[in-house]
Amino acid sequence: MKRPVTIISIVLILLIAGFIYYRYFFVFGEGVKAGELNYIVKKGYIFKTNEGRLIQTGIRSGANQGSISSNEFMFSITDQRIANQLETSGGKLVQLHYKEYIGTLPWRGVSNFVVDSVLSVADNTTALPGSGVIR
Repeated sequence: MKRPVTIISIVLILLIAGFIYYRYFFVFGEGVKAGELNYIVKKGYIFKTNEGRLIQTGIRSGANQGSISSNEFMFSITDQRIANQLETSGGKLVQLHYKEYIGTLPWRGVSNFVVDSVLSVADNTTALPGSGVIR
């Protein structure tokens, strides 16, 4: 009688641990976004996190009237060093590498997209390396 309860308990614990890992720690996707850095702000009630917004260039709504196409990329930053670097880059063209998670954690930020590195920062009058965007 004691053995089935132990096996069921272990299986249940493993399933819960697997679900938590998949939901909050599994990197669902990663990539690079380029555009003009709109703002970086530190906010939160208990966990103060760095949040930012990037305005992507070249994205327009489709041919359908009334369709909505967002050219804003909302992201969170967990590394204070990266946040400090971006705070001085407001209004400049930046390329950011990010990781996408399925769920959010309060100490990681409010966005599913977490920036883990800054690839390049350029003035608006120059081109971003490798982006083909000249302003």
